[in-house]
Amino acid sequence: MPSAVTRGRFAWHELMTPDPDAAIRFYRQVVGWGIEQFPGMPDYRMWTSGGKQRGGVTRQSEEERRRGLAPHWLMYVAVPDVDATIRQAEGLGGRVRIPAKSVPGVGRYAILADPQGIAFSLYTPETPRPSAEEADIGDFSWHECAAPDPNSAWSFYHALFGWEKSGAMDMGPDGTYQMFRRGGGKIDLGAFYKRPADKPGTAAWLMYAFVRDADLAAELVTQLGGRVLSGPMDVPGGGRVATCVDPQGAAFAVHSVAETEKTRSVEKRSVKKKSVKKKDVKKKNVKKKNVKKRTVRAKAAKKKRKR
Repeated sequence: MPSAVTRGRFAWHELMTPDPDAAIRFYRQVVGWGIEQFPGMPDYRMWTSGGKQRGGVTRQSEEERRRGLAPHWLMYVAVPDVDATIRQAEGLGGRVRIPAKSVPGVGRYAILADPQGIAFSLYTPETPRPSAEEADIGDFSWHECAAPDPNSAWSFYHALFGWEKSGAMDMGPDGTYQMFRRGGGKIDLGAFYKRPADKPGTAAWLMYAFVRDADLAAELVTQLGGRVLSGPMDVPGGGRVATCVDPQGAAFAVHSVAETEKTRSVEKRSVKKKSVKKKDVKKKNVKKKNVKKRTVRAKAAKKKRKR
């Protein structure tokens, strides 16, 4: 029986860039992705890691560049019905940028903008597949929406995707960092917060690639011609992050498990191994004692028979 579409799941991440080949060379080193050609589409390639397809990369359209739209990452959110969700989004004040299209063997998608002009995409897979809720290395582990009005942005996406609020952090004058998760989910997926008025560029979603070492990734960003805007730094929850811009101008971030968390994981495995070892030693000692008892009893019984 096929799986149902998981509403509100981040299903795909796509890089729109003027130089896909240069971008591929950059991200292969920074994030560690492989690359795979999309069948039948010579201009579209896919990011891969761990035997999984993580997203895609394609050349940014001339129309977007004429409009002054910078290279960017675009997220695709899974919904049961793209067309019905478009109608709902328009009713909530959203706009369609690219009308719904079907890709044979893949599914149906559309690119929209929310009421504050922030771009995002809808996606309904042709054949839904089960997916893990927690990100692994090479996937995207966090998604931030920096909006001029984060409360209005939250209301829009909550209605559209059924996301639920989880924890929140008070950032003082900068407002609240409101985290969220998928409806009925157990893992936080990202957060909404107020975009600083003096921040350059346009309001957008920021996507975090999950890497083994955020510090090393940030070093590589600089070495390969990109820029590190903030970090690397520790964040609540045991993560370490850095916000960056690639050489073509697309913003992204990297996220890894902080060193203390790695140490804890190693310690847990060590404790588990020691525990197993102790159990094995105890079992062997008990076995030896039982053998010894049986031997003593056998000798005693033999002496009695001789008498």
